[in-house]
This record gives sequence, C-alpha cells and structure tokens, in this order.
Amino acid sequence: MLTDHLSGIAAFVEAARAGSFTLAAERMGLTKSAVGKSVSRLETRLGVKLFYRTTRKLSLTVDGEAFLASCKAALNEIIEAEAALKSEQGVPKGRVRIDMPAAYGRKILLPVLLEIASANPGLQFTLTFSDRLIDPVEEGIDLVIRFGILTDSAGLVSRRLMQQTLHVCASPAYLSRRGQPRTVDELRQHDCIVGFRRGTPLQWDFLDESGGTFRFSPPSTHEVGDGDAIIAAALAGLGLCQMPSSLVAEHLHTGDLVSILQDMAAVPVNVHALWPGSRHLSAKVRYIVDALVMKARAGRLG
Repeated sequence: MLTDHLSGIAAFVEAARAGSFTLAAERMGLTKSAVGKSVSRLETRLGVKLFYRTTRKLSLTVDGEAFLASCKAALNEIIEAEAALKSEQGVPKGRVRIDMPAAYGRKILLPVLLEIASANPGLQFTLTFSDRLIDPVEEGIDLVIRFGILTDSAGLVSRRLMQQTLHVCASPAYLSRRGQPRTVDELRQHDCIVGFRRGTPLQWDFLDESGGTFRFSPPSTHEVGDGDAIIAAALAGLGLCQMPSSLVAEHLHTGDLVSILQDMAAVPVNVHALWPGSRHLSAKVRYIVDALVMKARAGRLG
C-alpha cells in the first residue's frame, strides 16, 4: 500500500510540473496510461479532484495546488536522503535544477557548468534560461542565479558569486547619427532599448555625486525581454542599452559598441546564487555553489 501511495504521489507531482500525462510519462519512463491510472487512484483514495483535464492540457484544482506544495517538499526530503546514502563522500551525485538569466547563462555560465558536469559524471543537470523572476520553491528549482538587488528573495538563501559593472552603450553608427549624450537627462532625447519584466519596462541604474546610486526611466523606444536580443538591437544601431560588462566586453573591445557616460554608468552589480531556505542545502547543490565561487575568483564568471 505504501508503494502505491508513493508512486501515485510521484506521478502526480511530475504531471503537475509537466502539465501533461504524456510528458510526465516520458520523464518517468512509464506509459501515459500508467501515469494517468496512478493519478486517478490517488484522487480516488483522497476523495478529491487534483486536476482539471482537457484534451490539450492539465491544470491543477485548488486542492491540487495545496497538495502539490506538500508533496514536493516531502519528495525533496526523500530524494535528498536517498542521494546522501548512495553518494560516496565528496562525490556529488544526482539531478540539480538550475535557472539562470538567458544571455548570461548561455554565454558565461553554460561553459562553466558543462565543465563541472564533465568532471562529475554522477551529476545530472536540468538547465533553464529565463529573464523572468521565478519562485524556485513553486517551480521545483534547486538553484537560481540572479543579477542586482535581491528585492524578491523572501524565503531564499543567497551567496554572492561576484560583482560586475554596468555599461550604457550604443553602436558607432547610432552615435554618429544621433550624437553622444553627455548627461543622464539627455538620454530622454535618445532611442533606448530596455528590458521589461511582467509587462513593465526596467529602469537603469546610475551613480550620483555622493557615490550612491539612483534609478532612471529611459524612453522605452524598444522593449525587449532577452539580453542577447537587447545587445543585437544595439549592434544594429537601434539605440542605447544598459548591460553588464560580461555581456558587452567583447563588443566594446572590438569597437562594435561604445560605452558612454562612464563616470555615471559604471554601477557595480552583484551576481548571486540563491536556493530555497526551506530546504536543507544538499551536498550536490553546495558543491556547485562552491565550484561557481571558485570559478568566479578565477575570473570565469565575467
């Protein structure tokens, strides 16, 4: 009976994460029918409906959402306990789910993580690249990488990996056509390529005369939700952008982009690793965080 309970819970959690029985079955190495029946038996045992089912997708009921939160916490504890028993001392093993900013993740973090994976065959990664802010507890993420001030980190534990500087930059062609702004206020007369999150354009950070920082809302001529695309738009001469040094250093070196307002725009920005404070920091996550800190000290993280 206990085995049936656990298999039903595992199938339910995977189906909730995947949004379909088909994808959940692929991830679990089972048939779609087996997963569906397992969840149906679980619903019968509990006496509640966990999913709304349509021909296109699954969605959680209110009861399903509440049950999912409890199940994920319990399964994480079981998985970590099993991994701890199976792992040899000092050898990280198991799956680690990491979410990171899209452009920085692809350009800077991915090569480093691939090196870590190659040196540790017992590790398996699930990597996602996104510029939206996620809830790692809700989405089952073990580790997230974030830039800037941690204003939404309630319930998370953080460790600073490194610090970069920001650059406001544009292509030589754009500056030749529109002129180079000499003050922050002059940016209002320029085309700007700004990131946006949750439908809101992001502000830019600048240094004030006292050494502090202030935020400025540039004209959102172009709103782009991906770092690589922001840089591509700047290279194409569409306007000014503000990006961290790791993503534009190569273009500044070649002259494809020109940094402006350097005395005011060179704002330091921290890069943090964060993980849910409600979970014990597992050996595999601790290993990866420590490895990233060492890579940062060696100048590998930008």
